[in-house]
Amino acid sequence: MELKIMLEEQEEGGFTVHVPSLPGCISEGDTVEESIKNIREAIELYLDVELDDIDKKGKIINIEI
Repeated sequence: MELKIMLEEQEEGGFTVHVPSLPGCISEGDTVEESIKNIREAIELYLDVELDDIDKKGKIINIEI
């Protein structure tokens, strides 16, 4: 899976990163590398929670886009 992320340098230092296609999926870090590592973890948790919610409501089907 490939996702676009928005990486913003903060005036007080460090970086904030979010995933525009995953509302509320946001993280931060002191360096670019740490920020990317942290957003990867945030994405995994975000998608895991979303899939858990879907499992309770219906059937999951994979499609190719």
